[in-house]
Amino acid sequence: VQNLLNCVIFGSTLCSGRVEIFYNNSWGTVCDDDWGIMDAQVVCRELGCGTAIEATSRAYFGAGNNDIWLDDVSCSGNESSLTDCPHSGFGIHNCNHGEDAGVAQDRAHSLFFPDLIFTIGSTLCSGRVEVFYNNSWGTVCDDGWDITDAEVVCRELQGCGTAIEATSSANFGAGNNNIWLDDVSCSGNESSLTDCPHSGFGIHNCNHGEDAGVICADGARIKLVGLTLCSGRVEVFYNNSWGTVCDDGWDITDAEVVCRELGCGTAIEATSRAYFGAGNNDIWLDDVSCSGNESSLTDCPHRGFGIHNCDHGEDAGVNCTGETNF
Repeated sequence: VQNLLNCVIFGSTLCSGRVEIFYNNSWGTVCDDDWGIMDAQVVCRELGCGTAIEATSRAYFGAGNNDIWLDDVSCSGNESSLTDCPHSGFGIHNCNHGEDAGVAQDRAHSLFFPDLIFTIGSTLCSGRVEVFYNNSWGTVCDDGWDITDAEVVCRELQGCGTAIEATSSANFGAGNNNIWLDDVSCSGNESSLTDCPHSGFGIHNCNHGEDAGVICADGARIKLVGLTLCSGRVEVFYNNSWGTVCDDGWDITDAEVVCRELGCGTAIEATSRAYFGAGNNDIWLDDVSCSGNESSLTDCPHRGFGIHNCDHGEDAGVNCTGETNF
């Protein structure tokens, strides 16, 4: 789950939940046929979550609603990734989502949280907010959603730092299950989002186009502003604010670093001349010249933060192959 490219869990903590893998540009579940502790052990190790406590079955952590990608998984326990284990073949199965597999894992307890997880976003600490209630995950409406509410979320997620931004209008994609919370109004001192005043579980006047999200300080240094999570104007977080990237020298190699950093697959296009609209804050980077091997755009050579000879009509962007569904 560190790079969000191959495997992720959807559940009640960062290290316990339904197992999903990324294949053919979408997330899908794993069938519990023959699912055992050795399989769970590979997942735990892959996610950096310690050792496996339990391999769960029968959609213990809730049923998925996308593809079922793996069935008859049979790990030896030494594999570095779940997808390296023998299985029936991607998409080949005789299951339904009532058989979705999961894991319970033993990790530093500070990373556990009882009611909250991000299911859409570029990192574990940035994404659409979902809460677990009545045995299912659901979203939070953005009515009244602000930085104080986001601060409670970031603190609850421990290890995610402080809140940078409270996002609205399904910035991280629209959910497709229940909308559990609306009119959330945190004071900022709550230990959990569900402790904040709200309209009541399931009581709302919203649609999923109003799903709320957060960006926490330790969760994001780059984002795309545009049509989808994987296509848009590139913005970088520096000196406590978001700013754009100038298109001087901007090319497909630079775009490739961005797409990989965001878990959005490979780069299709490096856009220029504010193709995705002009920003209105600082211009943080100019003359970016990536080799293509960097793990983050800010690791690439550039003129220095805030040093540029551009205007927002030159804002750079990217089109990536992926549609993230984390």
